[in-house]
Amino acid sequence: MGDEQLFENLPEQDKSQPGGRGSVRLRVPERSQIAMQVAALDDLIAEDHPVRSVWAFVEGLDLSHLYDLVKAREGHPGHPPAAPELMVALWLWATVEGVGSARQLDRLCRDHLVYRWLCGGVSMNYHTLSSFRIAHMAVLERLLAQGVAAMVQAGLVSADTLAQDGLRVRAGAGAGSFRRHERLDKLLAAAQERVERLRAEVETDPAAGDRRQRAAKERGAREREARIKAAQERMKELEAERERREKTNKKEVAKQKEPRASTTDAEARVIKMADGGWRPSYNMQIISAPAYQVIVAVDIDTTGSDRGLGRPGIETVQAQGYNPRNYLVDGGFTKKDDIEWAHANGIKMWCPPGQTKHGSDPYAPKKDDGVGVADWRERMKAEQGKKDEALYRLRAQHECINAQARRMGLRQLSLRGRVKARIQLLWFAIAHNMMRLFALSAEATA
Repeated sequence: MGDEQLFENLPEQDKSQPGGRGSVRLRVPERSQIAMQVAALDDLIAEDHPVRSVWAFVEGLDLSHLYDLVKAREGHPGHPPAAPELMVALWLWATVEGVGSARQLDRLCRDHLVYRWLCGGVSMNYHTLSSFRIAHMAVLERLLAQGVAAMVQAGLVSADTLAQDGLRVRAGAGAGSFRRHERLDKLLAAAQERVERLRAEVETDPAAGDRRQRAAKERGAREREARIKAAQERMKELEAERERREKTNKKEVAKQKEPRASTTDAEARVIKMADGGWRPSYNMQIISAPAYQVIVAVDIDTTGSDRGLGRPGIETVQAQGYNPRNYLVDGGFTKKDDIEWAHANGIKMWCPPGQTKHGSDPYAPKKDDGVGVADWRERMKAEQGKKDEALYRLRAQHECINAQARRMGLRQLSLRGRVKARIQLLWFAIAHNMMRLFALSAEATA
């Protein structure tokens, strides 16, 4: 009787039918539920995550020059900036992941766990990130050279055989921003008139808020005026180059249209790309140790041809203390004067000869061949008959670096101007060599 009173208020439950299916049971999100989570930021990143290796790599760099530039000192007022190693690590990791925008990196520092781990609670903004990225080209050049030297000294890389190749990268200038000489003069006059008008409005307008807006417009007008002036200076260079070419090939130059310069990126030039199209681009020269896929040096060129760039590349690596015995380039670099000069300096240039106009044997000796060119023809003819053991096959491994450059964002530049384009190329070179250092070190210890 007591048991009946104890359970008499329980609701009646339906009995499941034999052989039937019950109601669906699911786990649904409960976003309004309050929960307490206590964890260190360092515990949220796996111990073997690659970003830890990047941070360890940056901690080993010599960044004393960047520390000397810090104005915030003990006993003096001023807001302390972010540590230089943090800024370098953020841009190296962003480059590895193909992030080329300071605004995008700023968002990642707030929302992405890996970037938050790198920041370690240090706040970021895109102005600081953007300014740091382009402010220290000399430091980046030194870091690239020191990194290569360290790998050579450690026996991970040999500079006995080097390769050079050009990588055409789309510039930040639009195709519609190119103007001819007459149009540039009109645009400059209009820009100067606008600057003067806005300046007068700022000085006479009593409203402070509106005055700030007009000042911003005036600053934008001044920047446009400066870009147009830079385009005019570039136009003078293009016209001088056209006059030089007319002296040697007047008929071909006569067929070409009047030169044009961009009002957004004056140093960019319309170049024929790998797909056959013509776009505003920069010709990025990358010199590497192809057997190890390590970048030794970089440079920026604005011409659409690689011809004649072999000697400047060799001189660049010689200035860094390397004297390769073999220098591998593709057919676009082939120039007899460079081959003779390299031979005189004890360097063998390996590059395929161009096709002759009359279909004759390009490997056959010519009357005007020097000692170096004659030796080059014999070497390339013998190299053509080889297969797996051919030295020139190493040049193909340089293409892996070009592929990595595309993967890391070197498809279209987010920065304008030759200097800034070189800076973006240097960030890629350091990030690429860093990843190669990790791989080569792992192979050496395996």
